[in-house]
Amino acid sequence: MIPRPLLKPTRLLQTLQIHTKYNSRSTRYTTLIPPPRTFTTLFPRPEITGVATSCGGCIFGGARVSTMSSGDEAEFQLTSSTTLKIKLGDITKWSIDGSSDAIVNPANERMLGGGGADGAIHRAAGPELREACYKVPEVRPGVRCPIGEARITKGFKLPASHVIHTVGPIYDSDRNPEASLRNSYKNSLEIAMANNIKYIAFPAISCGVFGYPFDEAAKVALSAVKEYTNDLKEVHFVLFSDDIYEVWVETASELLQK
Repeated sequence: MIPRPLLKPTRLLQTLQIHTKYNSRSTRYTTLIPPPRTFTTLFPRPEITGVATSCGGCIFGGARVSTMSSGDEAEFQLTSSTTLKIKLGDITKWSIDGSSDAIVNPANERMLGGGGADGAIHRAAGPELREACYKVPEVRPGVRCPIGEARITKGFKLPASHVIHTVGPIYDSDRNPEASLRNSYKNSLEIAMANNIKYIAFPAISCGVFGYPFDEAAKVALSAVKEYTNDLKEVHFVLFSDDIYEVWVETASELLQK
């Protein structure tokens, strides 16, 4: 008996050799070497149809998903004038034009660097970023940016022109982690628009050592950018792991195609 394919689509890789067509009546497996130029993967819900290019690609729930040498990327339309892009990659290397773009740093309340993406962003930006953060006034001793709020500095040695610093919640200790995480996205978007930023890139805030479950975080993040994005040309999520990328694309397909 041929096993039923998993309902959770995974990324198309260059080395993929088995392509599956599934519907409620039949299941067909075809092994092709090398991968073909076209493929179709159909599930009862939602229907997903794709066309692969020489670098690989597909259409995921109405969004274009392409596998390229620079990493996977999915694209959705947030509004008539704003595009959402979800990709695998290194956020410290992200930039669009170097003048109206900003990356979001998942900072701590001190804003002086730390581990994970926070530390990587500080290292890539150079010591000038820490100096700029040090000049941000404290709202209380040791706290320059409270949980859910956002601050902005220049990007210094980063390709992006600005860094927006926000502090996400620690999932197990925050009294209302959903509200705090939503505020991180909302306030980051608002400070971006107030500073004439047209392109912004987020990481998966609080999904590292802060322990926020990926599926819950994706719903909060994507619903927040859908609700609060105005006057931005593009909103990006630059994600560091396959697992987070897949959850974000799947959630976006559910939330943004309604």
